[in-house]
Amino acid sequence: MQQMDVKSAFLNGYIEEEVYVRQPPSFERAKFPDRVYKLRKALYGLKQAPRSWYARLKSFLLKSRFVMGSVGKTLILLSRGGDTLIIHVDDITFGGSSHALVSSFAKQMSREFEISLMGELQFFLELLKGTFVHQAKYTKDILNKFDMGDSKPMTTPMSTNTTLDADEDGEAVDQMEF
Repeated sequence: MQQMDVKSAFLNGYIEEEVYVRQPPSFERAKFPDRVYKLRKALYGLKQAPRSWYARLKSFLLKSRFVMGSVGKTLILLSRGGDTLIIHVDDITFGGSSHALVSSFAKQMSREFEISLMGELQFFLELLKGTFVHQAKYTKDILNKFDMGDSKPMTTPMSTNTTLDADEDGEAVDQMEF
């Protein structure tokens, strides 16, 4: 599986609605301070931006003889001479049964969009490649031991990234103690 990044992906989408924006700060025209601009393409932060990018990418792929997967809107397939290429459009991860087909897809995308090939897939939908240790079973066993197995979890009442400072008397605080 490979991964690519489309540079400024949302800026490649076309919007169908009429959307007007104020003049950006530092780019106001002194003669026309109240002038607004009609957008022709999507901008980051625009509610329609993700949808318009998806529509643009989907349209490009369908014109290139890809077909929508039956599982959902994010898988797109291409079959050619017994080989198959699968694309997950959200993160543009892709792989296939033929190196030539995978390479051809990357070239096709680079002709249409400005892309960066990120190489072998290392990270997908917040899942990392590798082995991870967790203590979920241990935690459940402790809760059950103290008859708290059915208790409802609560969120931490404070940010987990808070840095503790020295106390008002000037003594150093052992941050690991808390």
